[in-house]
Amino acid sequence: MAAMTDLIGAIDSFVLGYSFTRSITHPYLREQVGPLWRLYDKPRARGTRREEFISVDTEPQIVDRLARRHAAGTFCLCVTVRPTNDEESIRQEYKKLGYRLTNSEFFMAHPLRRIPRDTGPLPIERVLSQELNDRLTATAGSRQLTTAHLEHDSPIRTYVALDGNQPVAWVTSVVTGPTTWCNNMFVRPEYRRRGIARALMCRMLRDDREKGSDAGILLASHAGAKLYPVVGYVDLGRLLVFVPKAGSTA
Repeated sequence: MAAMTDLIGAIDSFVLGYSFTRSITHPYLREQVGPLWRLYDKPRARGTRREEFISVDTEPQIVDRLARRHAAGTFCLCVTVRPTNDEESIRQEYKKLGYRLTNSEFFMAHPLRRIPRDTGPLPIERVLSQELNDRLTATAGSRQLTTAHLEHDSPIRTYVALDGNQPVAWVTSVVTGPTTWCNNMFVRPEYRRRGIARALMCRMLRDDREKGSDAGILLASHAGAKLYPVVGYVDLGRLLVFVPKAGSTA
């Protein structure tokens, strides 16, 4: 694993953490294809999810050629951009190759040295019982943890904010070697702007540090990029998601 606050280390954490959480419902595999990471579904009878190719410091023409050669189905390119790169020129290069930009996010890291103390307006619990896991699954609309993950030493930890016995916000931390990957931070709309997300993050980060992690890594939306620095995250770069335009040839 690269330096904990370096973009390469953040990508490694993303690949490990993202493939782990996607595998909760069906195995989501990872392999290196030249300089790229390829993330894809293990073959199954029903339709497969979109494949993802992750790149950093690789020429767009090489990324395009490798992705089209190795993709078994629909795919997207997750292109990481350093703060010193010319993002606009990178966008234009992929546009010329027949791609359109669908999303952009921020790679961020927390060194886990200073974490604010914030308990928030609602009680926060780690999900350790099947009963609470079932309530969270019903609220979130999808399974967040398996029974095997409901142990204190599990490599995946999910936290919920509770209004009474109802989960109204949740976040997950996945152990990815010396780092942890923050996944699926969500607050129900009617509970936002109350400090719940900040309190959840602080609880998760303190547990990450207590469990021995060197840094916490996440991908932030543009809205999230305003929240996370408040609890100590720093910006490492951008992730640009491209998909082939309709009619583009392999």
